[in-house]
Amino acid sequence: MEKPKIICYLKPTCGWSEGVRAVLRKHELEWEEKDVVNNSEHRAEMIERSGQMMQPCVEVNGNMLADVSGDEVESWMLANNIVQATEAEADAPTDQPCAHEMPEERTIQFKE
Repeated sequence: MEKPKIICYLKPTCGWSEGVRAVLRKHELEWEEKDVVNNSEHRAEMIERSGQMMQPCVEVNGNMLADVSGDEVESWMLANNIVQATEAEADAPTDQPCAHEMPEERTIQFKE
């Protein structure tokens, strides 16, 4: 199977971005990573190419997947025969927001 050309527009630290990386590592794929936080040119390029401002955006062989989770990237690649199903596990959650976006656990206090 020919290796795909993958360009990822990601944040350096973000649950969604790490989920995309985890899926690509799981399938032993190489990718070009463009930091949309610390490089304004990469962010502008992502917006121009994807037509929107949310990340992660992943371009696989010229097909733009905008505002996607690792799970969505993997599903698309499987459906389009870019990768084959594997028993390997991802080394990070593939469908989770950044830590600061996670809902806080709260206990409910009942009055007696």
